[in-house]
Amino acid sequence: MYPPDCLIVKRPVPDVSKPCSDRKPWQAAARCSLSVVTGPSIMSSDPCSFSSFTRCVTKHLNLSLHLDFERHVIRAKVELTVEALEDRFATLTLDTRDLKILSVSANGQPACFSLGPKHSFKGTPLDITLPFDVSRGQHVIVEVTYETSPSASALQWLTPEQTAGKKHPYLFSQCQAHHCRSMVPCQDSPSVKHTYYAQVSVPKDLVAVMSAVRDGQEVDPQDNNRIIYRFRQPVPMPSYLIAIVVGALESREIGPRSRVWSEKEFADKAAYEFSETETMLKTAEDLAGPYVWGQYDILVLPPSFPYGGMENPCLTFATPTLLAGDKSLSNVIAHEISHSWTGNLVTNKTWEHFWLNEGHTVYLERMIGRCMESEQFRQFKAIGGWKDLQDSVNTFGANNPLTNLVPSLQDVDPDDAFSSVPYEKGFALLYHLEELMGGPEVFMGFVKSYIQLFAYSSVTTEDWKNYLFTYFKDKVDILNKVDWNAWMFTPGMPPVKPQYDTTLADACIALSQRWTKVRPGLTLITISFYCPDTVSPSAGLPLTWEEAVPLALKMATEQGRMKFTRPLFREVFNFEKYRKEAVRVFLAHRAAMHPVTAGLVAKDLKVDASNSSSL
Repeated sequence: MYPPDCLIVKRPVPDVSKPCSDRKPWQAAARCSLSVVTGPSIMSSDPCSFSSFTRCVTKHLNLSLHLDFERHVIRAKVELTVEALEDRFATLTLDTRDLKILSVSANGQPACFSLGPKHSFKGTPLDITLPFDVSRGQHVIVEVTYETSPSASALQWLTPEQTAGKKHPYLFSQCQAHHCRSMVPCQDSPSVKHTYYAQVSVPKDLVAVMSAVRDGQEVDPQDNNRIIYRFRQPVPMPSYLIAIVVGALESREIGPRSRVWSEKEFADKAAYEFSETETMLKTAEDLAGPYVWGQYDILVLPPSFPYGGMENPCLTFATPTLLAGDKSLSNVIAHEISHSWTGNLVTNKTWEHFWLNEGHTVYLERMIGRCMESEQFRQFKAIGGWKDLQDSVNTFGANNPLTNLVPSLQDVDPDDAFSSVPYEKGFALLYHLEELMGGPEVFMGFVKSYIQLFAYSSVTTEDWKNYLFTYFKDKVDILNKVDWNAWMFTPGMPPVKPQYDTTLADACIALSQRWTKVRPGLTLITISFYCPDTVSPSAGLPLTWEEAVPLALKMATEQGRMKFTRPLFREVFNFEKYRKEAVRVFLAHRAAMHPVTAGLVAKDLKVDASNSSSL
């Protein structure tokens, strides 16, 4: 039974909702008890999802969330406005992961439901039988009452001691790629786009923000020690972009449509660091078209956030490792801004086409850098990207199919496939095409047209390639000479290495050579890390490898950005003398790590998931 102190606020669904016109009350089913079935659910065309989006599609979500910081769970209800894509539609499957399903109804009538067998990374299919049939094109509102697990992979619950203020708990979500299903039962595939409303009940000392426009707040009428925050997202978006943060947050205005959010300890630093946000937004609009999401806010998370940034609409998430003090790492914000067009507006249809999100976003990010800095700056960033690509290929192995630009993810956890490959191999292809088609202005014209054509939809590589040939119809003979199979479906480095301008890179190399001559025989190790006391940007330390091990492990655990944490743990682990120490330190800190980070580092260090959290 749903807890009585959890407020459920009725909100009107938007215009996308149409009531089912052929409801048959005599078909209403008796309430079914929860059962587990062992037969397979209906197969979908997304290898990372169970959901039946070939037969129905979600148009809108209405979320009511009650956060329980003592139990580390969200008690919730979601109303899904679902459109039937076939006649006599009566069954659907939603993605879930470790959710406790309490009840399901359709248009207010009890519906039968069952949970299928649990899959290692896809979770558990939730099969629902409606108490009536729905005709093609009609809508039905499916309501699911549920509770998340304390170990939900999308959520990290932080104790006060893990925050900067040390007084209040904190919660943040990270749903990409396939973790939204651990927070909301949904069609958790990037091929499905929907709007959403949300009402979030939190303790009154905390503030809630989401990947949506803020829509007011009020005292929870069922508990005057809690506040309800409301949100609305009127632009259709995939489930992986649903995001929530709750903590002792403050904000600072940094532009006419932007605020920066963080704990008060970092608010002013973050406002300075990201003060060029509006300039970046305007530059991106000049390149790609109007910004359709309204607000563009940035939220600086605690150190355990696993990524540099996350492009949640209206609210970009950023790692505190970007707070360098000199705006030198703000290109990450340019990247997340670019996602407002490539990724959020035009989205990869499945994670096998992830390069469509990331390759185009890196391309647009570097075009922003070109406009704000110089072409040499863009070239310098591209050289660094090529090095990142080489590192990823070396880590996976040159023959590993996960280094394909378009890999098969059948029976592959998308988290395991995450690397620089879709980013930098994708950028390299786009840069190569830019050179073939006539330069950056000409090719940016294609990118802008591609965005306009496919806005609000999800696409495949085939869709992209077909439009490329259509747009450049007078240059098809050149495009036909591109080795598409080598670029798309062959592992390893790309078949063509771009010849980038090395002017800025040469200056850096010359400086590093001067450093190494200061103390012959020692290795210059440059470590950029987040320091809780000073937010120090970096430290250049001439050290021997053994002297660097304690610093490396300290950095790997004081922040959780996987770009730093994973390679640091791997390097120490590969140093045989310190292999056990790497494992010991990881096990001691695993409980405080983000679930995704902890899982991937465990695989890197060959630590079994069943190991205890300390030696």
